[in-house]
Amino acid sequence: MDFNITTDHSRLVTDSKSLDVRALFGKRLREIRLSRGLSQEALAFEAKLDRTYVSSCERGQRNISLDNIHRLARALRVSPAAFFESSAKSRSNRRSDR
Repeated sequence: MDFNITTDHSRLVTDSKSLDVRALFGKRLREIRLSRGLSQEALAFEAKLDRTYVSSCERGQRNISLDNIHRLARALRVSPAAFFESSAKSRSNRRSDR
């Protein structure tokens, strides 16, 4: 059974075509890392994680813990929530902060 969070985040729904949450997280992690101009090695060093771990997270191969999400967010100077936002929403939020 797969679970998806609806766009209004108010309830969980079962969906056989659920999005791969790990892959989406990894894609967003990579986007943010690249926008900061960091290599996987530099991010891993800042987050006190192994480079191969960061790489496997970006490829969606890890069921990453909250502790490590927090480490990555802190190293990238973003909120942990940034990993779960779409790229467009995140760019919009950054523009409104200016």
